[in-house]
Amino acid sequence: MTKTIQDREDARTWHEHYDPLAPKAGDIAPAFELRNINGEDPVRLSDFRGKKPMALVFGSFT
Repeated sequence: MTKTIQDREDARTWHEHYDPLAPKAGDIAPAFELRNINGEDPVRLSDFRGKKPMALVFGSFT
């Protein structure tokens, strides 16, 4: 990428151009599994289907 994304519209344009197969707003999230830092205790997104909405936040907090 040669420029910094400055706003939501830039991000949307980049996303639509570079990853047309990625889920879009309103799509059902793809199945995935996460494990804790030790590689244990898997949690699947499907474990939460039908329950209250949830948010996943990814990032570095160091």
